[in-house]
Amino acid sequence: MAEGQIEAFLTEERSFAPPAHFVAHANAKPTIYDEADRDPVAWWGEQARRLTWDVEPTTTLEWTRPYAQWFSDGRLNASVNCVDRHVAAGNGERVAFHWVGDREEDYVDVTYRDLLDRVCRAANGLSSLGVKAGDRVAIYMPMIPEAIVSMLACARLGAIHSVIFGGFAAEALVDRILDSDCRYVITADGGYRRGEASALKVNVDAAMPKCPDVAAVLVVKRTGQAVEWTPHRDHWWHDVVDSQSSEHVAQSFEAEHPLYLMYTSGTTARPKGILHTTGGYLTQVATTHYYVFDVKAETDVCWTAADIGWVTGHSYIVYGPLCNGVTQVLYEGLPDSGGRDRWWRIIEKYKVSILYTAPTAIRTLMKWGDELTRLHDITSLRLLGSVGEPINPEAWMWYREHVGQNRCPVVDTWWQTETGAIMVTPLPGISVTKPGAAMRAFPGITVDVVDNDGVSVGNGEGGYLTLSAPWPAMTRGIWGDAERYVDTYWSRFDGSYFAGDGAKRDADGDLWLLGRVDDVMNISGHRLSTTEVEHALVGHEGVAEAAVVGASDDTTGQAIVAFVTLKFSVADSGDDHRSIIEDLRNHVARTISPIAKPRQIIITPDLPKTRSGKIMRRLLRDVAEHRALGDVTTLTDPAIVGVIDSLMSQHASDDE
Repeated sequence: MAEGQIEAFLTEERSFAPPAHFVAHANAKPTIYDEADRDPVAWWGEQARRLTWDVEPTTTLEWTRPYAQWFSDGRLNASVNCVDRHVAAGNGERVAFHWVGDREEDYVDVTYRDLLDRVCRAANGLSSLGVKAGDRVAIYMPMIPEAIVSMLACARLGAIHSVIFGGFAAEALVDRILDSDCRYVITADGGYRRGEASALKVNVDAAMPKCPDVAAVLVVKRTGQAVEWTPHRDHWWHDVVDSQSSEHVAQSFEAEHPLYLMYTSGTTARPKGILHTTGGYLTQVATTHYYVFDVKAETDVCWTAADIGWVTGHSYIVYGPLCNGVTQVLYEGLPDSGGRDRWWRIIEKYKVSILYTAPTAIRTLMKWGDELTRLHDITSLRLLGSVGEPINPEAWMWYREHVGQNRCPVVDTWWQTETGAIMVTPLPGISVTKPGAAMRAFPGITVDVVDNDGVSVGNGEGGYLTLSAPWPAMTRGIWGDAERYVDTYWSRFDGSYFAGDGAKRDADGDLWLLGRVDDVMNISGHRLSTTEVEHALVGHEGVAEAAVVGASDDTTGQAIVAFVTLKFSVADSGDDHRSIIEDLRNHVARTISPIAKPRQIIITPDLPKTRSGKIMRRLLRDVAEHRALGDVTTLTDPAIVGVIDSLMSQHASDDE
């Protein structure tokens, strides 16, 4: 889309009125921001009432920077809030999950009554293996119902689950199991990707010699592939769980009882075990899910197209939606498992009304063409969400036009593993949206954009995104390393949490996220965000996706290297890539500045992505700097890095 068209669309969006449904029936009243601003702590105290407490809290916030406790004298159980209370309220026959497997023939509906039965059996089974409150349990699973059952069974017992993304290799398992001293592992023989069985237990077996304290490995039979077996340590799920009683009395725990650990990877340091507790976390994920997605539990079908191995899956597949008693789609496969229209077929079949996914997935769907959306009836959709990274205006507009059919609000959300829940977002029925903008802080959340000295910037200026007041779902620290928690998040700006992301306020004071500040390049003394350059590139009508990194340069200090995939219509046109590359360089110069022209643009058939859909820019930096490539085992297609490396070398030869 041309620059003038983008500006016209932005102008149009400033006067965009949400559909009548969201004005008349939105969960959020126009006064919600005022109510929360008057007393954020009291407002969160009111939101806690949406949970079922065994002992109602009389305290709300206890704050000794940088540590917060929320509702500390209250007692509850996360599993009861997600399952039991909905069955008790007479909603046991409501579908909790439409599970859709990678293969077309794999699908099943799980009602809330079914889910309660499965969770109780799993809790009894884990107890029989010795799992008790406070124990750490590693969950290394494909996207199957047993994965969520395992999480809820742990929560029911007060055990702390540590879900490890199924795309990680054995060494990643070792690091996480040892750091948290996990004594139990739940896994599967394998999963499916594009119809082919992939192994999981083999990685667990490879990790176990370095994890001698693991007492039991519980294995779900998913694919039927042969697996090695260690007697007394390894147990089949169907032997241990299926024979158990479906009756289980859940234990009650303090609000600050640990719920789970979520590990975030570092490029140079060991992974960080981010700790989340129960009462405050459940309050914020349930509240944000309710308001941000305007959910109607009786009628909505929600689909968060993510993996439970990441925090998005924890907060907006498991705990938030289940607390609110909604029906969801749980999908095992990739966007093109069974064909590039698989998502649209799923939406059509299950009448999905709310779709929440990452910009990377949106750009992939764009690349495959909007004609696929027209082949299926996706008019059940009424709200679209974006998560995981800043969304470029081009992708935002395509999402709204071709998926939302110009009638669905788009909520672009910002939050992190460490924040636990959505922090910055528009609200449907209230917010006038802008393509690519996250707009403003969620009610009860205090954010700021500051300069190098920690001073708030004005409208039209950029800086660092910070949080100065505590929020209920905030991490309670890094497991076993209090000093690292303070140094990582609370040392850059006195008294404030530094998110590690850059942001800017536009002329209206609305927030635009710029991505990680370590993705800021210094080009001849000018600081440019890789996100800004990526947005400029994907704003070109021929570009499907782009990833930008900084590389060393003798003249400018750093130079911009861009990796670009073209839309199929352009890639198949037979045009000379040299002319396309020159056109793209000039487009960036016109959109941002001649300073932002990439030194190199590599046209590649795809970008290196994890199975969760995130682009691995770390590997692209290795390619751009001609370094040895790092670990590629978590990629959907590990071979693509070699292809890009070869293209980079060819580009260098051509330049010579």
